[in-house]
Amino acid sequence: MKEFGLKSAKSGLESLGLKNVAEAYWNLSPAELTEHALANKEGVLTDTGALMCDTGKFTGRSPKDKFIVKDEKTKDTVWWGDINIPFDEAKFDALHEKMLKFLENKKVYVRDAYAGADKTYRLNLRVVNTQAWHNLFCYNMFLRPEKYKLETFEPTFTIINAPEFEADPEVDGTRQKNFAIVNFSKNIILIGGTGYAGEMKKGIFSVLNFTLPTDHNVLSMHCSANMSEKADGDTAIFFGLSGTGKTTLSADENRGLIGDDEHGWTENGVFNFEGGCYAKTIDLTEEKEPQIFRAIKFGAIVENTRFVPGSRTVDYENTEVTQNTRTAYPIHHIDNAVTPSIGGIPKNIFFLTCDAYGVLPPISKLSKGQAMYHFISGYTAKVAGTEAGVTEPQTVFSACFGAPFLPLHPTQYAEMLGKKMDEQQVTVWLINTGWSGGPYGVGSRMKLKYTRAMITAALNGGLDEVGYRNHSIFGCSIPATCPDVPSEVLSPRETWKNDKGYYEMANKLANEFNANFKKFEDFANEEIMAGAPKANLSKV
Repeated sequence: MKEFGLKSAKSGLESLGLKNVAEAYWNLSPAELTEHALANKEGVLTDTGALMCDTGKFTGRSPKDKFIVKDEKTKDTVWWGDINIPFDEAKFDALHEKMLKFLENKKVYVRDAYAGADKTYRLNLRVVNTQAWHNLFCYNMFLRPEKYKLETFEPTFTIINAPEFEADPEVDGTRQKNFAIVNFSKNIILIGGTGYAGEMKKGIFSVLNFTLPTDHNVLSMHCSANMSEKADGDTAIFFGLSGTGKTTLSADENRGLIGDDEHGWTENGVFNFEGGCYAKTIDLTEEKEPQIFRAIKFGAIVENTRFVPGSRTVDYENTEVTQNTRTAYPIHHIDNAVTPSIGGIPKNIFFLTCDAYGVLPPISKLSKGQAMYHFISGYTAKVAGTEAGVTEPQTVFSACFGAPFLPLHPTQYAEMLGKKMDEQQVTVWLINTGWSGGPYGVGSRMKLKYTRAMITAALNGGLDEVGYRNHSIFGCSIPATCPDVPSEVLSPRETWKNDKGYYEMANKLANEFNANFKKFEDFANEEIMAGAPKANLSKV
């Protein structure tokens, strides 16, 4: 075995069972990894210096091929079902051995990294990749240890990722040839048969969503977070599924960015799990999203994009590969990133939903009961392209705005959030970044500049003294006015120009909320149930 780069003196590949790889490249720099990726023909350079790569057949996560090993540690704790699919212990061991055998005489790239900006709750990661650009993705997305820490680094969790390795479903117990399997007892994630880099990021997110609440009483959250650059440093968090605007709306030039996707909430504040951002790039422009646009430079990755013909300029409107085009860049590519990525106790929480029905207000204030109800419901639309096989928005309820990544039952996270809300003075807002003036296919997507103005007003106290009226079906409090937003935009009914059509659609959505919540009613107290929508035909 030939080894290059900065290797830990305390823990080598032998400890992972990897004894006969041809070459191992340890903790290479972004420049070195970019050189390797180009030499391996894994990608090409754009005119901004970013590395452009394709993920192959899979351009999004494959949730039906994500498994958790069912053993003594997980059998009574994991929320088993369609999201957390059990995998046999013996089958995992056999598949693990097959992957190790597959990697013999292969070239691998090894990355030592952290997950968790708060040192108290940090996870030491080691990632073994067969592709250089995947290792660059891990450099960008996880936290980067100082050089002297790498010299004695010891991992507590390992990812082995080999897109070229395909499982045999009949023998290995997978659904098809691709897989992502988490083993909490052996602290290993195996990924094979897919080139989608996001499987690594979301795999570690699932790990932290299990270990932090159960072992440390820390609320793990699928959210973005930013903080004021003023002396008070007030923190805001943004919950929402992929495509609802977490990354975009937390990238505010007037506030410091803590992180764009995954955080923990401790007794002292909020901390980022990651060291980078994984932003959607469909229709990206410098005017709409300047921070993200400028972050795509040397060291960054763009996935599944195409060039403007005859140039090396990325055409962000081109969706011939997928609508789920993405960029991965280290958080220090954002000028106002907070270092370390830690903030205080949140003062404002925003629930972002992409409402495909077009009936929810663009901004409204929630009571505690309503907030708990909406958190447990996690309503949004599944936005095109973020998962394999999805080509247009579909109505989904995803508990805690992140059910695909929650190993525990949603009520455990909801109970923790409720306790945080009791302990702290937090204002919760429901933000509809989806459709206005009609449902998907009729209305139009809410303008980003209006959503930004609403959030800015909420953060700056611009909505503290305005009048409010309650939505007759959903009960949320709608502001009568908002700085820099036309008042008619604030009332979804007014944007429809059709009262009957609006209330029919609002009732339909209310009934879907209620039907979805039936499985949680045994858990929910009176305060939470009072936050449920009331189907009727009155006006708001």
